[in-house]
Amino acid sequence: MADDIERALADKGITLPTPATPAGSYVPVVKSGNLLFVSGQLPMGPNGLEYVGRCGADITVADAQKAAELCAVNILAQVKSVTGSLDAIVRIVKLGGFVNSTTEFDAHPKVINGASDLLVALLGDKGRHSRAAVGVANLPFGASVEIEAVVEVAP
Repeated sequence: MADDIERALADKGITLPTPATPAGSYVPVVKSGNLLFVSGQLPMGPNGLEYVGRCGADITVADAQKAAELCAVNILAQVKSVTGSLDAIVRIVKLGGFVNSTTEFDAHPKVINGASDLLVALLGDKGRHSRAAVGVANLPFGASVEIEAVVEVAP
């Protein structure tokens, strides 16, 4: 039986992917007490990395917001890989959003809103979180967005 959050995802036409495996010497999720620290997730879609490029040059704000949504979906996939159910989520505590951007680009918060808005839509108040949204000179594989998360889960 699908959990409530997966039903909400399905209602939006979103299916959780198989969680991405690390491209280096780290683990995708570390559990400490009731907190999950989810490593940075890229906008990986069904056909691989999507929305490659730099905001302010190659990628529009609207496309970068879609990239941020994909990052949030991949964060949820990582959480489910550890908990077995997204209903174990007590709260999204914090997101760290990184936007591959030109020096003139200043809409980083708007970009990361793609992830924040999706999490609130799916989880309600449990999806409200603290957040950082920063611009960076480049991201792995030329991705436009990368997002990490801290998630509180039930014991």
